[in-house]
Amino acid sequence: MKKTLKLLLVSLLAVSLFLVGCSGKSNQTTGENGSTGTSSNSDKKNDTLVFGRGGDSTSLDPITTTEGETFKVTENIFEKLLVYGESDTSVHPALAEDWEVSDDNLTYTFKLRKGVKFHDGTDFNADAVVFNFERWMNGDADKYPYYTMFGGFKGEEGHVIDEVKALDEHTVQFVLNRPQAPFLKNIAMSPFGIASPTAIEKDGDKFRQNPVGTGPFKFVEWKQNDRIVLEKNPEYWQEGYPKLNKVIFRVIPENTSRLNALANGEIDLMDGLNNSDEESVLSNANLQIIERPSMNVGYIAFTVNRPPFDNKLVRQALSHAIDKKSIIDSFYGGKAQAAVNPMPPSIEGYNDAIQDYPYDLDKAKELLAEAGFSNGFEMDLWAMPVARPYMPEAMKVAEVIQESFSKIGVKANIQTVDWATYLDKAAKGEFDTFMLGWTGDNGDPDNFIYTLLDKDSIGSNNYSYYSNDELHDILIEAQTETDQEKRNELYKKAQEIIKEDAPWVPLVHSTPLLAASKNLQNYLPHPTNSETLTKVEFK
Repeated sequence: MKKTLKLLLVSLLAVSLFLVGCSGKSNQTTGENGSTGTSSNSDKKNDTLVFGRGGDSTSLDPITTTEGETFKVTENIFEKLLVYGESDTSVHPALAEDWEVSDDNLTYTFKLRKGVKFHDGTDFNADAVVFNFERWMNGDADKYPYYTMFGGFKGEEGHVIDEVKALDEHTVQFVLNRPQAPFLKNIAMSPFGIASPTAIEKDGDKFRQNPVGTGPFKFVEWKQNDRIVLEKNPEYWQEGYPKLNKVIFRVIPENTSRLNALANGEIDLMDGLNNSDEESVLSNANLQIIERPSMNVGYIAFTVNRPPFDNKLVRQALSHAIDKKSIIDSFYGGKAQAAVNPMPPSIEGYNDAIQDYPYDLDKAKELLAEAGFSNGFEMDLWAMPVARPYMPEAMKVAEVIQESFSKIGVKANIQTVDWATYLDKAAKGEFDTFMLGWTGDNGDPDNFIYTLLDKDSIGSNNYSYYSNDELHDILIEAQTETDQEKRNELYKKAQEIIKEDAPWVPLVHSTPLLAASKNLQNYLPHPTNSETLTKVEFK
């Protein structure tokens, strides 16, 4: 009897397993740890997105950092007064429903969206907007590096915003000290997400680990260098959104390991796809390629207050010693172009009349000798430890540059360190020469040239510590000028100055590749490298 019962149970199990295997209706489901399994329930919906990325965020308070891994997450927790278009940097209503600009371009009045609440249940209103901007403008570059987009902090000579005031519960007004042409685009940038004043006052510096905004997803958990977990905001003001119930950002440093995780169903979406792996993704019926619109620059920077990089001739010599075409052919698979200027050609005001430093080792040696280094010198070349959109294989690129430098007598010792430390050391001017890049925040030339190379931005985004008074005057004039054609001419002149001074070697403008599960839909990669996942869902 017992034997017969056992055989019957085994038979039933075998039949059930066969039916499950043949049904063709198994659905992916994602566990708490971000791993993916299968479910035989054909009605079960996959409502968790696992996003594999190369590095962890350095903070979850977006105003406190300049790195994209933070914004990738915080764009889904916080909202700004304005938001960019789904695929461009035109400005649209967000927490502000409407706005008016005075004839003299000095007063901006915003009508705020009613009925919006922060994730902690407190009200979003004009006082909350004033609180956030007062917090930022009364800080400094060590705490809020991106606030330099408004010309510095309160009391500094170039400070743009004179006053922010609540006219009533749902109306806030900005009064400027001087016109700033990209003002509306600036306040739509990821760093200027509006945070809960109550949560900031409660958590202080720990708000970086406990973010509270109004966005489509609420913060749940952060296990550093492992995962960040967000859950759907059930009180979100956009009815019917977000589509997903949960988003998990997983750190998988190696690009190839990340691709393997995608192919195995452990993650649903990955960035930093090696160009050399594109064909393998295209040949996999379960995967898809997604291209991010290009608005970036990858570069080598010289810390110009450190010898011998304080000598312009040395910087020019090294500029001649880098074979950009070879780097692009080897590591970008045709999805990039050689960079000449510090901003991409897609940005208004780009100077296409400027000629690049040609790859010329004899000229490089000649300039080194003129600078007093006929026998070369030894230096450190710092390479990023993570894949970035503008440089998916930084260490390999560093090795190519190291070999090129050796041909002119310059010994480059390749160094690296974890991502957060790398950015901290670069900001403090502790590197000789380092690899970095930038993805534009708002599509304006000011966001590249002023943000990255003006003396106002030293230590915040200008990690080369480059300072040129003539350049500064031109950039401030370009900010103040509201005629775009006149602004473009000023930025073209600025690029000529930068080309001559060579604080950087602009390397590449890339078209970053992502890969995803075939059933992922409505994911629209933004040129700023940060997008909300509000409409993303699975077929």
